[in-house]
Amino acid sequence: MNKKLSGSSNVLIAIISVAAILFSLIAVQAYGVERPAHPSSVSIGMAVEFIDHAACAYVAQDKGWFEKKGLTLSTYESYVTGMALASAMARGDIQVAYICLVPAINVFANAKVPIKIVAGTHKYGYGLVVNPNKIKTVKDLENPSLRIGCVREGGAVDVLFRKVIDTYRLDQSKLVNNIRRMNPPKLVLAIKMGQLDAAFLPEQWATMAEDCGMHMLLTSKDVWPRMQGSVLVVKESLLKEHPDVVKKLVTATREATDWINHYPHEAAVILAKYLSVTGGTIIPAQATNIIAQLDCTPEVLSRSMKRLDYSIDLDLQVVQETIDYMVQLGYIKQHFKAEDIVDLSWLHGE
Repeated sequence: MNKKLSGSSNVLIAIISVAAILFSLIAVQAYGVERPAHPSSVSIGMAVEFIDHAACAYVAQDKGWFEKKGLTLSTYESYVTGMALASAMARGDIQVAYICLVPAINVFANAKVPIKIVAGTHKYGYGLVVNPNKIKTVKDLENPSLRIGCVREGGAVDVLFRKVIDTYRLDQSKLVNNIRRMNPPKLVLAIKMGQLDAAFLPEQWATMAEDCGMHMLLTSKDVWPRMQGSVLVVKESLLKEHPDVVKKLVTATREATDWINHYPHEAAVILAKYLSVTGGTIIPAQATNIIAQLDCTPEVLSRSMKRLDYSIDLDLQVVQETIDYMVQLGYIKQHFKAEDIVDLSWLHGE
């Protein structure tokens, strides 16, 4: 009899133990006990341009929206030019970039870096500033005595420079010898010191040049209707291995862009904090001393940002036109389809 009772007790204890384990598992599933908040979290290296073209990235970073979506940034670097950022994309530690369309095409076509454009960030964002005492019309740029500033060949601003030559049928031979090539902060400093009569610049540098006495003669909107400014780019390996991460990046970009359009003044204040020498790592480091001599205030950024159309939408035809024009200029060797570099499915939630 005692043996039977003992056996029954053992069975009862076993049943209770199993039930307790099952209850614990259910509790874990229901309440998330000891379960990571973002099971698919992965560290990613991100690079952005040191301009208000990348406003959505700076806002998302400031608001903590990347982190809230489970995105861990192992690297977050700011580059003074898109061409320098494009070179960084060839490194293994950078998987994501907010970059101008032209250098993105360059790194894909010339450096053969496997990337995909998954969203836009803005339209336009470039301008031609001039000394109003010396230059009244675009045709005046042919004056051989003028000193004209521009970024290096192959950059987005340089492509705009070529577009101005074609659109206004300028004599290229009269302009090329007058061009001084340097990065945007150096160009603005040169303007401030009276060493340039005109300059092709990206925003916010073009608006900053106005505070040095220059006049905005043209913007990219005047020269290139529907021009795609910058884009969100990811490595193809990230797309294949962590599509959930790409989806979160696009969502954060969308939310930040919407917020910028609803709260432009507040966005300008945030950008003024980041677009200064104290805002983080600036590459190349030599540019830091130059940037420290220039004022990038919320008021300047507010004016600058009004010259951009912040939108994540992408037009394949516009991207194709840019590719074709870069082939025409000889900046990329082979023609390719926009669909080879652009993946619109992330914008449509597919």
